[in-house]
Amino acid sequence: MTQFRSPPASSFAEAPLPLFGEDEAEIAAAPQAGRLPSYIADHRKRLRQRFLDGGAAAMPDYELLELVLFRAIPRQDVKPLARRLLDAFGDFNRVVSAPAARLREVTGVGDAVVLELKVVEAAAQRLARARILHRPAISSWDALLDYCRTTLAHREIEEFRVLYLDRKNTLIADEAQARGTVDHVPVYPREVVKRALEVNASALILVHNHPSGDPTPSAADISMTEKIRAAAEALGLTLHDHLIIGKERELSFRTEGYL
Repeated sequence: MTQFRSPPASSFAEAPLPLFGEDEAEIAAAPQAGRLPSYIADHRKRLRQRFLDGGAAAMPDYELLELVLFRAIPRQDVKPLARRLLDAFGDFNRVVSAPAARLREVTGVGDAVVLELKVVEAAAQRLARARILHRPAISSWDALLDYCRTTLAHREIEEFRVLYLDRKNTLIADEAQARGTVDHVPVYPREVVKRALEVNASALILVHNHPSGDPTPSAADISMTEKIRAAAEALGLTLHDHLIIGKERELSFRTEGYL
């Protein structure tokens, strides 16, 4: 009987992505042999080892971004693309949080790169959310702020979210109520409190972002918050706070005396 043997594995190779074809930058410069040049392979090996030894703290943003891009573009030096992305968006957080359409405007970015960046973003948000869901929000305030920053700080349009709490102030639902423009988001107090009744909530925390970076509340923010507070109180619900998330800091209506 004829026996078939598997071909020997190469000493260093990266698996190609199964979902998408090669990105634009890779098509332009992929080696015909299909293997990484030794200087790129060695560079990738060093970066991986540095991350394993020291974690993200041991790496600047462009090197951490390179690690993310390795799988998306397996046969090319990704440092130039990492630099272009940072030049376009500013830092690692803003790169992974950037809208897919904006990412594709950067030369060399295709579906594979967008996929890798959005997976990182989704993972960060899910980890942060897991630290607060079904836990007392008031006693987990730092974790709650971390989640809000991770979810909203780098978005380019305003998004309004509501955190719904039960009688023990345990977070039972976190929902995006509306998305708007760079400086406005439509919010309907009636819909906010209606949803609170649907999920059997006893209290609320409002959260929205200011893409400008400045979390100072506008007159419209203050008016809208007062309308929601009044509607909530009429139904026996408590509005604990309204958080405005900027790029570098956040503002609490409760702390600043607006509530």
